[in-house]
Amino acid sequence: MSLEVLEAQTGDHPVATILIMHGLGADGRDFVPIAEQLDLSSIGPVRFLFPSAPHMPVTINGGYTMPAWYDILGADLVSRQDEAGMRQTQASMEAIIANEKSRGIPASRIVVAGFSQGCAMALMAGLRHTERLAGIAGLSGYLPLAEKTAAEGSEANRGVPIFLAHGTRDGVVALPRATATRDALLALGYPVEWREYPMEHSVCPQEISDLARWLQRVLA
Repeated sequence: MSLEVLEAQTGDHPVATILIMHGLGADGRDFVPIAEQLDLSSIGPVRFLFPSAPHMPVTINGGYTMPAWYDILGADLVSRQDEAGMRQTQASMEAIIANEKSRGIPASRIVVAGFSQGCAMALMAGLRHTERLAGIAGLSGYLPLAEKTAAEGSEANRGVPIFLAHGTRDGVVALPRATATRDALLALGYPVEWREYPMEHSVCPQEISDLARWLQRVLA
């Protein structure tokens, strides 16, 4: 599955790549304004990649067709999961990462990030990537196929830094689902930086600042 990927650079000859996956119903343009607010000048030129999800019917939304990384089969998100759709998106993310490496950016200089559904896929693809990444950032999301993470997580990324942030008033991905993700990853030995904010299913200025500081650290 070849995806449309919007690209932006903060300067010539980028030294790192940040791949950001949007949430359900959005597209690659959704996080461009947020990326523009990240002060990463201390790192050097950075390339941002914003892929757009394919359009598909989404069960929880009455089968309405919209941009989605995978189908959502129920409100609790995890009792029934579209594993086939997730695996297909994972393969697409691997292709994007492989292309970046062919352009001269090593895996160790690539951060995989996402919001909501994009967070789920960033965690799924990032934890399974066979070369060590710089980090994984997940905003307002959860860990998909959690019961398979221990067996399928790559040895190379067992200690990959993970940034997780969530709104305490999130009505789409409830906070307990996010804290369960945090706890599952910590139990598996992953270093997780956890942040909570008094917000809905969204992004706030403090979160952007905290994410920028984390990115500065993992890409230093």
